[in-house]
Amino acid sequence: MQKDDIKGVLSKFSLFRDLNDHELSEIVNISISREWKKGNHVFMQDEPIENVYFIYKGIVKIYKTDYTGKEQIVNFLKKGDMFPHVGFFRKGGYPAFAEIVEDATLVVVPISKFEKVLIDNPHLSIKVFKVLGEKIVDLQDQLESQIMDNTSEQIMRLLVRLAKQHGKKLDSGKYFLKSAFTNKDLANMIGTTRETVSRTLTKMKKNGMIETDEKGNMIFDPEDLLEEPL
Repeated sequence: MQKDDIKGVLSKFSLFRDLNDHELSEIVNISISREWKKGNHVFMQDEPIENVYFIYKGIVKIYKTDYTGKEQIVNFLKKGDMFPHVGFFRKGGYPAFAEIVEDATLVVVPISKFEKVLIDNPHLSIKVFKVLGEKIVDLQDQLESQIMDNTSEQIMRLLVRLAKQHGKKLDSGKYFLKSAFTNKDLANMIGTTRETVSRTLTKMKKNGMIETDEKGNMIFDPEDLLEEPL
């Protein structure tokens, strides 16, 4: 990817949308693009934080593991997302693993060079804090959902969130969500078991709350899903 291509990619991110051409060029000059294949890791948990990544193409799974090796999925990121959000100001290691689940092209920004650009461009610093603030609110909403909802409600809310982030809205108003997420993935995202997710999805299909095709893709109306008790 050439510098002009990188500029086109970064200009689409909310973080850089209000920058003038000169300010954006400063970011582009310190950036490179790289491609990753499915199954590879962008970084490992606890490795020294060196870069921030902006997704141009592909899907990235962010997950953590505990001392027993149990996996807890934090999020699935797609085109238009950046990670890790803590990378700009956190010292030490990456707080999670970043695994490619669909071949990806990422724009890589070295943190040490980016911090110098931030110092030279206070306007950009304000934008960074705004994006971080939005991320904190999103994480608070997810935590509140886990605390307040039972498992079935957590699964329904998770499906709605994934549909709006990764799905396609149909003319009918319903969402089409590809079967990129296994039951184990869904379980790891809310801290439950694969069996519980499987039973819940089966019951949802039986009740007509979701439809699935032969490939396992789902179709459902988010509003109806959240309004109907299971």
